[in-house]
Amino acid sequence: MSESRALFLSRPLFPLTTLRTRPVWMTLIVAILLGTVYNIPLWRYLLGLLPQERGLQNGLFVAAFSVFLIAAFNLILSLVTVRWIQKPVLALLLLGAASAAYFIQGYNVLLDAGMMQNLFETDPREAGEYLNLNFILFMLLFGVLPAVLLLRTRLERGPFGRELRLRLLVIVLSLAAGGGALMGYYQDFASLFRNHREVRYLITPSNYISGTYKYLRGNTMVAKNVAPLGTDARLNAAAGKRGKPTLLVLVVGETARAGNFSLNGYGRDTNPELAARGVVSFTNAYSCGTATALSVPCMFSRMNREQYDADKASSQENLMDVLKHAGVNILWRDNNSGCKGVCNRVPNELPAQFSDPGLCKDGECHDEAMLGGLERYLEKTGGTTIIVLHQLGSHGPAYYKRYPASFEQFRPVCRSSELQTCRPEDIVNAYDNSIRYTDHFLARVIDLLKSQQDRFNGGMLYLSDHGESLGENGVYLHGMPYWLAPDNQKHIPFITWLSPGLQHETGVSQDCLQARRGEAISQDNLFDSVLGLLDVDTSVYRSSQDFYLACRKR
Repeated sequence: MSESRALFLSRPLFPLTTLRTRPVWMTLIVAILLGTVYNIPLWRYLLGLLPQERGLQNGLFVAAFSVFLIAAFNLILSLVTVRWIQKPVLALLLLGAASAAYFIQGYNVLLDAGMMQNLFETDPREAGEYLNLNFILFMLLFGVLPAVLLLRTRLERGPFGRELRLRLLVIVLSLAAGGGALMGYYQDFASLFRNHREVRYLITPSNYISGTYKYLRGNTMVAKNVAPLGTDARLNAAAGKRGKPTLLVLVVGETARAGNFSLNGYGRDTNPELAARGVVSFTNAYSCGTATALSVPCMFSRMNREQYDADKASSQENLMDVLKHAGVNILWRDNNSGCKGVCNRVPNELPAQFSDPGLCKDGECHDEAMLGGLERYLEKTGGTTIIVLHQLGSHGPAYYKRYPASFEQFRPVCRSSELQTCRPEDIVNAYDNSIRYTDHFLARVIDLLKSQQDRFNGGMLYLSDHGESLGENGVYLHGMPYWLAPDNQKHIPFITWLSPGLQHETGVSQDCLQARRGEAISQDNLFDSVLGLLDVDTSVYRSSQDFYLACRKR
């Protein structure tokens, strides 16, 4: 082989190593990309938000905002990206910014601390539903390719003194450019951030960096010793006089919104089995949050939504612990991404422990699998008992996977996790099928309770953790900040069924509950309502929060 041919073959096909630049220019290029390309969802949102009659002024304000972001990013990156860490940090920022831009644009979500908590606490199976061809192509083009180009670029550094002076000059110019853009449109900036707080959650990458920091800070501040709650809890004298002990099944739903339940007036018959079983559906029920990671701990804590603090809740016992102190038999079965710490100190089971080959596939089970073996469990159980069933329910975006094929009544359905590519009616069809399956699952729970009526006085409470957006106004899924979230993400189903025996023994009339079905109820009522139904006396019980107390015969 000739020397020239050998030299040709030894050269890389894409000689990326020939790219060279100064460190300050690399930082500036990344800042420009972050302030423009990766924030396109922000600019689109702003242009739709600003008064159309302002015309050119809107464009100038968006340009000023972009200059401000570029200057701010460049200033911060110039301060923190030094020598050995510069390229890795910038590459990671580009990868994270690409992912953030895709989900903000595709699902119209906001990346706050709550959304980042959902991300960190999502199991691999759920996360896999978001991986699709468009996401992969987007990440390759806007994440991987720029990151590779950056990592393969050679940084040419001059003498230390010259580099320091150049960096200081860039910092001063960034301050001047950012300050000038801010002062030139100060009133516009002030009005925007005062009246539209959601904008801060659209600014990439500060949104996911800030959200991640808040989540991790809260996670590391959790106290090692959990503060006790309701250690004086005891089953009261009335419980001892019951002819049969109470068996309460508490079903924690997932992503079910009240508006799609025919029990609440929805036009489609999504609840035929529950309607036939004479349940009470409260039509004015609301959640504590808009995501599982917040709502589940909140509903089991003693704090109401207005006072709820995630750090405090994680370092204090909850309803499950109080019931344990009272001597109630407890079993938590979870078919979701975990109980978010609520069931850590009580008996709990995951799908691997109740797997049913006919209902489970590829590591995911339909909710009916949670009912398997419960008869055997109850045969060995005596005394007051609560079973909590945490559903997979209507978890998106793959609603079509949440129910067996036999429940696909409404067609055609969206069979993609990219909801924005489906017809709105197909998304609703798939979602309604999942609600219809929840209807069947809850009916089976009631039938189980009826089958145990010779040994227990049974009752079922069902409430969803939060609601869901199905594309209304371009918004999908859930997890928006509560103050900004549409009603569909907060308005939840809340259903009660009490056996005749339980109504007689507790004095809680289901007819009375039916008469109150339109009154306000929320997840704040769960803590004390469960204590009341199970005849638990404790100093932490609040009669004013027990929704069923008003229907108890005195």
